[in-house]
Amino acid sequence: MKEKKRIPISGEPIVWKSPFAVLKNVSLPSTPKEPADAVKADAPPPSRRKDRGRVDILRQTAHRGGKTVTVVTGFIGIGLAEKEALAKEMQKACGTGGTVKEGRIEIQGDKRTEVARILTNAGFRPVFAGG
Repeated sequence: MKEKKRIPISGEPIVWKSPFAVLKNVSLPSTPKEPADAVKADAPPPSRRKDRGRVDILRQTAHRGGKTVTVVTGFIGIGLAEKEALAKEMQKACGTGGTVKEGRIEIQGDKRTEVARILTNAGFRPVFAGG
């Protein structure tokens, strides 16, 4: 059996070897100090993502066995690969399943607010349509 280390109670100092003790002797390379204004002057100004158009967010239950589905339609100038990437991000954020069918994104459940937030961050202008 392994012998346990005990803390001395007689008042002796505790000998402890820190694995980080050698770091105090190491010198780090210095970085050049530049004014904050010089860094900002070279970088382009932060711009808002361009308006990529209006998309409609619908809540549907018809022909789905009573299950609610959030449907996003009205994408203009966006390819199938980008729709699938958006759908994947929505599924992950909502914690549900979903698919891309016939040019629209379908997310399981009533997740309109989460979907609208993701679309806004992607540069779209989401509009709640229907009931």
